[in-house]
Amino acid sequence: MALPEHLKVGLRGEQLAARYLRSKKYQIFASNFSTKLGETDIIAIEKGGTVCFVEVKTRSPGQMFAPSEAVDFRKQENLRSNAAAFLKTAKLQERNIRFDIIEVILHDLYTADINHIKNAF
Repeated sequence: MALPEHLKVGLRGEQLAARYLRSKKYQIFASNFSTKLGETDIIAIEKGGTVCFVEVKTRSPGQMFAPSEAVDFRKQENLRSNAAAFLKTAKLQERNIRFDIIEVILHDLYTADINHIKNAF
């Protein structure tokens, strides 16, 4: 069964975001980490050791609102809860953490504009 178009777009955005992070020397620790509260798209470790919980929002060009505007308070709270669960599971509670958003404006499957918002919330 083929994926619906919006899931294909989201998956491609996550792939491009992970590629971008690797190009910036982040180590991808986990993708699509799920708890009962939801999912964290990417968990990466910055070269200084900071654990980054990254929400990826992918849109096509010309949208009225920035992709990051979709990360509302409820989503932020879910990401914080997921982060606490992950840190406990991975025994990384002593690490510095950060919540980032990566906006992907997907022009086609191969070209995109990427905006990395560090410390987004």
